Amino acid sequence: MAIDRQLAGTWQIDNAHSRVGFSTRHAMVSRVRGAFNNVQGQANINAENLGESNVQVTIEAASIDTRQPERDDHLRSPDFLSVGEFPQITFVSSSIDEIGDNQFIVTGDLTIRGITRQTSIPLELMGIEHDPMGATRAGLEGSRRIDRRDWNVRWNTPLDSGGVLVSDKITLEFELALVKQ
Repeated sequence: MAIDRQLAGTWQIDNAHSRVGFSTRHAMVSRVRGAFNNVQGQANINAENLGESNVQVTIEAASIDTRQPERDDHLRSPDFLSVGEFPQITFVSSSIDEIGDNQFIVTGDLTIRGITRQTSIPLELMGIEHDPMGATRAGLEGSRRIDRRDWNVRWNTPLDSGGVLVSDKITLEFELALVKQ
């Protein structure tokens, strides 16, 4: 497999055209989705030696948005993200591996609530194009399921049925637009 040479270089996340979201089960029967509205990041890609590439992403935790203000306030509280104490969620890569044509695993340190855990994120390169303004853009998509308890996000309420109000399993969703610098 040969990495697309167009990927070589420095890329910035285009926050206006990207989505870093999540979904989880609520009350054991429905799915709640949300996203973080303020995501910044950079990827430095060495096409000749992918091992020398790196990615850094910073998410403003207070930018969480589930389209329900009361729930968002609760998610910002110490019960969940504790944004007053831990204002940012970060990811810093330690390796990028090409596992198939246009398919990658980005492994690194994901820090939530001051707790850092190594996490691997599968991403697929959707394409590289030049926009009408002359910028080179790349699109990447992927998802990764995590257990929120690994980052000490433990608040919950038992249900009469024996289940819980909020699932411990969270699916992280990545729809990333990158602009070459």
